[in-house]
Amino acid sequence: MKHTLSILLQNESGALMRVAGMFAARHCNIDSLTVATTDDPEVSQLTLVMHGADDTVEQIIKQTRKLVDVIDVSHPATTP
Repeated sequence: MKHTLSILLQNESGALMRVAGMFAARHCNIDSLTVATTDDPEVSQLTLVMHGADDTVEQIIKQTRKLVDVIDVSHPATTP
C-alpha cells in the first residue's frame, strides 16, 4: 500500500538526515519527499510518500515519533 506521512520537525541541521536514515535502516524506500516551511521558522513540515505493509508503517511511525527533532507524525492518507 502507498502511505503518506506528514512530519513536523525542528528546523535544525541534520534533522532531515536522521528521519531519512531511520527509514533507510528499516529498508523502507521513500517514493517522494517534500520539505516546506511553516509559520514558525523553527519548525519544518516534511511530507513523504512510501509503500509498505500497514503494520510496517505503524512501526515506522512509532519509531519516527521517538526521534529527538520530531514534533509530530500524522498518517493522513493510505491508498492501495
